[in-house]
Amino acid sequence: MIFKRVGDGRPYPDHGLDAKGWAAVPPRQVRLDDLVTTKDTLQLAALLDEDSTFFGDLFAHVVLWQGEYYLEDGLHRALRAALQQRNVLHARVIRMEG
Repeated sequence: MIFKRVGDGRPYPDHGLDAKGWAAVPPRQVRLDDLVTTKDTLQLAALLDEDSTFFGDLFAHVVLWQGEYYLEDGLHRALRAALQQRNVLHARVIRMEG
């Protein structure tokens, strides 16, 4: 199993972070098997594109909500890490109370 669970949507309230807000969060390692996805589909082109992070953040975005780590952005990065047999992902993690 790659992820803890495959979800469909964000169960947490809007955090209000934009790209600049996310950029202020220092990245850290998160285990892939601790992540719950917020998307249940992936565009194959994003997974296979070598320059997929060219215009975006280099790190995935994860929301810690009620003890669960939700992968909000970076599903293709997480799957690429799994395909490379890595069990951790570098991500920016915010904690939301709830």
